[in-house]
Amino acid sequence: MCIFFFNTINMNSLILFCIISFYTISYSQCATHSTTPFLDGFLANGNFEQGPNSIHMKNTVILGKYSLPKWEISGMVEYVSGGPQPGGFYFAIPRGAHAARLGNEATISQNVDVKPGTVYSLTFAATRTCAQDEVLRISASGQSSDLSIQTLYSSDGGDTYAFAFKATSSQIKVTFHNPGVQEDPTCGPLLDAIAIKEMLPLRYTKGNLVKNGDFENGPHVFKNYSTGVLLLPKIHDIVSPLPGWIVESLKPAKYIDSKHFRVPHGLGAIELVGGRETAIAQIIRTIPNKTYILSFTIGDAGNDCHGSMMMEAFAGSETAKVKYESQGKGHSKVASFKFKATSIRTRITFYSAFYHNKLNDYGHFCGPVLDNVKVVSIRTM
Repeated sequence: MCIFFFNTINMNSLILFCIISFYTISYSQCATHSTTPFLDGFLANGNFEQGPNSIHMKNTVILGKYSLPKWEISGMVEYVSGGPQPGGFYFAIPRGAHAARLGNEATISQNVDVKPGTVYSLTFAATRTCAQDEVLRISASGQSSDLSIQTLYSSDGGDTYAFAFKATSSQIKVTFHNPGVQEDPTCGPLLDAIAIKEMLPLRYTKGNLVKNGDFENGPHVFKNYSTGVLLLPKIHDIVSPLPGWIVESLKPAKYIDSKHFRVPHGLGAIELVGGRETAIAQIIRTIPNKTYILSFTIGDAGNDCHGSMMMEAFAGSETAKVKYESQGKGHSKVASFKFKATSIRTRITFYSAFYHNKLNDYGHFCGPVLDNVKVVSIRTM
């Protein structure tokens, strides 16, 4: 607002002052809007450290639809602490002190403000709490996936998964549901922490036909604790939580970060933890009859995963088997081979030939690390 004092300031100066003030305010408002950070962190009370009021609890069972702060619940949802439990159970909660346990047909959900048309990934820590197989159904924006929590990839209850979806409106409901009906109604998956990340648009690196070949664009990784993020196969997820790539196998691949693992290049990489049952692929654009070179880095994550490893790579009709002797200390090497494109689309695929475990923890699955994948035309080298 400009206040006119005709006796102290002339009209030309006043007009100039008002114009400058208007554009300064407008620029400030636009700049504030354009620098709004994208989502990358816990959902509201996503680590469940804000518990229900004691009057809304019966032992560990939460009473009331809105009694768990920031969440809406239905069915038998328990608010539990880590450590020994009644009945001889032990709940491992590596990322904090508390978690939510979903009993028969139980659900927790939360509304989240998002950008329509944008892809998001949910990173969540889940483990089973009873001997039988348990299922966790994740839903968001009309897309859902059923996760069978049967195989445990880490022996300390630290398995973390990712689920991706495309937002169809400005506010979506994120839901976790246990569809199972067990003899013990309290049996069900344990949710330890839940985070969300906006997936930024993919861009080609100059000269490289592979998108996200260095795996820098991936799901949220918990800062204080990580055993890697398990990426579900495409039979579960329509949208991949690893942009540009398809997990096209029976078992998940694992996304690892440089803060918690040894990564050959940059901030992220992929660990193939399920042997031949874990494969990742990407379809790239090529020119028929043109020759290309596929190069990649194979190594280990510095996590005591040892032994004779082998990465098998496919491009068009060509195959390469690359051996790597792991000492579990985070070393790596580069491999490459030529292939001739036979069509305008070529699928490149990677998988591990063997199964592996940690040297001193046979309950912890591991495998070779893949990073820095490139496809270049021989003419452009």
